[in-house]
Amino acid sequence: MEAHLGDSVVALYRPWKFQVGDSPIDPATGRPLWADPGFDDSKWEDVDLTPKSGALNPINGLSEFVPGWTSRGHPGYWGYGWYRIRVRVLTKPGASLDLEGPSEVDDAYQVFDNGSLLGSFGDFSSRAPAVYYSRPVMFPLTPLAGSDSGTSTRVFAFRIWMQPQTLFEADQVGGFESAPSLGQADSIAARFQVRWDELIRAYLWEPIEGTIFGLLGLIALSLAFFDRSDRVYLWIAALLLMVSADNASGTMAVWTQWVNSTYDNVSHNIILFSLYYAGWVMVWRVWFRQRRPVWVPWALLPLIILLMPSSSLSENLFFIVVPSSVIAAAHGVSLCIRLILAAFMAGIVYKGIREQGIEGWLVLPAVLLAGISEFRRELGQLHIPTVWFPFGVQITISVAADLLLVIVLFVLLIRRLRISMRRQRLMALDVKQAQEVQHVILPEARTVLPGLIVESEYRPALEVGGDFFQIVPNPSDGSLLIVAGDVTGKGLKAGMLVALLVGAIRSTIETTTDPLAILQALNRRLIGRGDAQATCLALRIAADGSATLANAGHMPPYLNGEPLPMEGALPLGMIDAADFSVMRFSLKESDHLVLLSDGVAEATDAEGHLFGFERVHALLGSASSAADVATAAQKFGQEDDISVISVTRTAVLEPAAV
Repeated sequence: MEAHLGDSVVALYRPWKFQVGDSPIDPATGRPLWADPGFDDSKWEDVDLTPKSGALNPINGLSEFVPGWTSRGHPGYWGYGWYRIRVRVLTKPGASLDLEGPSEVDDAYQVFDNGSLLGSFGDFSSRAPAVYYSRPVMFPLTPLAGSDSGTSTRVFAFRIWMQPQTLFEADQVGGFESAPSLGQADSIAARFQVRWDELIRAYLWEPIEGTIFGLLGLIALSLAFFDRSDRVYLWIAALLLMVSADNASGTMAVWTQWVNSTYDNVSHNIILFSLYYAGWVMVWRVWFRQRRPVWVPWALLPLIILLMPSSSLSENLFFIVVPSSVIAAAHGVSLCIRLILAAFMAGIVYKGIREQGIEGWLVLPAVLLAGISEFRRELGQLHIPTVWFPFGVQITISVAADLLLVIVLFVLLIRRLRISMRRQRLMALDVKQAQEVQHVILPEARTVLPGLIVESEYRPALEVGGDFFQIVPNPSDGSLLIVAGDVTGKGLKAGMLVALLVGAIRSTIETTTDPLAILQALNRRLIGRGDAQATCLALRIAADGSATLANAGHMPPYLNGEPLPMEGALPLGMIDAADFSVMRFSLKESDHLVLLSDGVAEATDAEGHLFGFERVHALLGSASSAADVATAAQKFGQEDDISVISVTRTAVLEPAAV
């Protein structure tokens, strides 16, 4: 070939010589014999790399595509192959020349200029070269001796390696898929930039898709914190962030040499593909709140475990050590598993349509397209188009499916968020109403009776508390009944149980004011209600100061700063016919009795120290009111509901407040 170079570039379309296999090494120079400019390649195959008008690469849509060696008489061949071309260069004296390597090649190559290694694309330091996705590469040419006149002869030899799994990526693969170019350094640099722009445009959707999926995944994750009761947000976030990470890895694999093509192939087509497919099955199962059949999640695990090795075998990753019959069987297993997963997804969406209507119909097109995209290789073998190149941007059927999924998910997430917000508002209203009910059923903070002054203070840990107490005077005999307790748990559930117990207290005291009988009646109300339990004490103070106290696991009262010596007992709701401790004592004039919930002693500061019974003992010796006791415990670090009831025996009988 003769190339006349001014400020221009010449594509090296022909005449190329080609030979499969690898070159022997010259023992004298240590260089491949087939790279030597004097080697006789006359018996090699002739190859013309002139592209047809408008020919595009079927994988990425890049221009100037020419078929590889599998369509030039070497079907199914993988390994090494050599291309050689002799070029007589006519250029300006002293001009700087560059060689642009093929922008599309399967898969890695070394290039020799007159027998000397000029450079490489891929890592040839190991026995099996590490390969990367094709990209433009420039090689500066060293001036040859005696070329000052601008005329020189160069023999370029390309040693190319194609890995076996490339055979399954597309038809017509192998070696050169575009021609190298030779020219002035500035002109090659301009062409190099054009080819890079074309490559970036071809894979532009990859980072865009990754960014969209990443943002949508973060939105789903934030919704998971907003509504912790709905697990679907976590499933969606995990899946979308995984896809976003995969897109980032794919972008680096295409545009850089940070990630080699084998790693990208394994991570994308084997590991993440398996998790991605099964992940969508779980997303739609959780989305439509389907619990039956219960074995579906457990069936996905062995399917994923089987899909990964079968996919790796069908991807030809172990072509060297695994027979072709095993590879064919593995492809059959992979196909069957994908069909099973598609059936799972179709069944879930069908059931979702029947149960939820509009959401199921919205999901259906995206699920159908996503399911079809998982068989893109099989569709390609049937010559059904699965990739398009609008404006030079590669859009595969998988990308179209992902785009449709993004649109559907965005609509569904907005709809679900509105439903969640409405449910949250209703729950907030329920909590507010429960809080108002608790305020209604609580007695006045200060009650004055003949011979007694009663103060109470209640500080719930949440909007609705689990502590309860009732202070009921009996005008007929001048006695006072106090029932106080603490139900298990907090929040709305505890508040509902409090309402139940207060109602039971009110109905029971219509027939009896005996403390033990009251606790027994409350215990019967809680038996058989699951984990509904409560500590409780009932105290009756007669007009003469004699008191009867029955206790069911509650903290004992403090009389004049000292705890009453009560026997322990089980809380309410544990067992039927439980024995509750009963004691009798007398309140004298100026005696001070304090009833506490365990929220006082269990208050905890920032360093994890408990308020404790010693501080309670010291506090009751100095605090002047129930509010002082509650405030001290709350400032220390409230962890649970705090309730304090203070009863003082007065020396002078005062008329009861009306």
